[in-house]
Amino acid sequence: MIRPLSEMPSFIRSLLADVETEVVEYKEAKRNYDFEKLGKYFSALSNEANLRNAECGWLLFGITNKREICGTSYRKEDRQPSIGLRSLKHEMADCLNNGLTFEEIYELDMEGKRVVAFQIPPCEFASPTTWRGVPWSRENESLREMPRFKLEAIWGQSRPDWSKQVSFEANIGDLDPDAVRFACDRYIEKYAASQPAIKSLSEKEMLSKMSFLVHGHVTNAALVLLGRPESSVFLGGAAPRITWTLYASDGRVETYEHFDPPFILQVDKVLAKIRNERYRYFDSQVTLFPTLGNKYDPEVIRELLHNAVAHQDYRNSGKINVLEYEDRLVFKNEGSFIPGTIEKAIEPGYKPPYYRNRLLADAMVDTEMIDQNAIGIRNVYEIQRGRMLPLPTYDLSEPNRVAVTIYGRILDEAYTRLLASEAEMDLETVFMLDLVQKGIPIAREQARALRSRGLVEGRYPKLTLSSKVAGIIGTHEEYVRQKGLDTSICKELIVKLLRTRPCTRAEIVSAISHALPEDMDEGQRRKHVSYLLQELRKEHRVQPDGARGNARWAPVD
Repeated sequence: MIRPLSEMPSFIRSLLADVETEVVEYKEAKRNYDFEKLGKYFSALSNEANLRNAECGWLLFGITNKREICGTSYRKEDRQPSIGLRSLKHEMADCLNNGLTFEEIYELDMEGKRVVAFQIPPCEFASPTTWRGVPWSRENESLREMPRFKLEAIWGQSRPDWSKQVSFEANIGDLDPDAVRFACDRYIEKYAASQPAIKSLSEKEMLSKMSFLVHGHVTNAALVLLGRPESSVFLGGAAPRITWTLYASDGRVETYEHFDPPFILQVDKVLAKIRNERYRYFDSQVTLFPTLGNKYDPEVIRELLHNAVAHQDYRNSGKINVLEYEDRLVFKNEGSFIPGTIEKAIEPGYKPPYYRNRLLADAMVDTEMIDQNAIGIRNVYEIQRGRMLPLPTYDLSEPNRVAVTIYGRILDEAYTRLLASEAEMDLETVFMLDLVQKGIPIAREQARALRSRGLVEGRYPKLTLSSKVAGIIGTHEEYVRQKGLDTSICKELIVKLLRTRPCTRAEIVSAISHALPEDMDEGQRRKHVSYLLQELRKEHRVQPDGARGNARWAPVD
């Protein structure tokens, strides 16, 4: 919509007040502005306007980054009569696709200073705006070539949702009765409190409410989540399948199993195949007596598997793979990673720009398989962090394939103690430290931020976690083996042990030997424990009972 010039000052002030918009850019352009950058910003703002359903994008000259009016002489007629604003629309159209150019160029006075406002139309349906053949987008305050996930969001506007397509050959009898019943029960459980009438609906009516049926016809989403195994024949060449493979320690395949639809029932069967052994799990207190926990949190497995089901590109006829190794699980699914980067996916409040299978995703929300607020990935990171295990690792190196690894390694006692000392550390910092411990490069500015807090050491880019955070993020087992735990921690471990029962020096040595430096021999361990006991005795925290050498130590009441 072209606006009257008289309304533009108040309209621009409203833009200046909106600090969150991604479709407005400010430039001083006091005298001139690079033509190539102008074209790239046109492309970026046009594409962002499309993705955010905005009426248009705006590029404002004569305004600083601090949103202060400074004025501009860009293409002012009395300064540059041969290259005024009037010719700019034609010049831009020569380098943009689809015949696009500025919808309007406004030249106005604000606070006695000249401001030029460029009104940029959103890109055409399903066709990103390009400058000299390259599509651009905004990333915070900078320009970048448009990432694939944004391109797919625009391209997808012309591509019908595969999961919403109906199969005219299939009917409701091709759905598994147990899967249908399970889906309806979950739907009632989620919505009955706010919509009591749902309880009186028939299964067919509920399937229609969840869009598994469209005008009575079965959708692809229904065949994937609820279909009988043999009903995949109606999916036009797509072959939904989850394959679990178990690998031996030497890399050989020990066994595997395939799981075909209905996926809504199969995910728990996949979970049951995973050898989720119990392991020693230390809580947030310093203790020698750990509780028992599963190697992998079932919620993490379900979340990653459900994400793979929701975002799989079924048109590629690939399968979802769950690879189980001795110390880790790897989930693989077909299709590009929609957020583009994992950093974007774990940002607080992140929401994906689109779903590859919109109807399937909505149905999985209705049956509480995935979260409608798109916090699943961040939730997985928080769970792994809370359990003191390494964070998930996303591998996006293969085109149109996503692989994510979660780890189930046992952590030592130092991890809990040091993590407790940094309990308020934000997830973004934890994420960077996790990259460091895995030897994955981080940006220089990220390294500087970590170094300024004393969290990393070494020369960039070969950073290591500093001794200060050994064990806070990841196990950092080598440091503990070589240096042992801090004396104060060892003393706390001894006191904790003695509160359970009196012990001899030999029993104490045996109990905390894992916390002492690896290169200590048995005699040195005994001497070190004797030293610690005498320190604790001087502090009036422990006392001996019995003859020297055979005394049993106990805490002072």
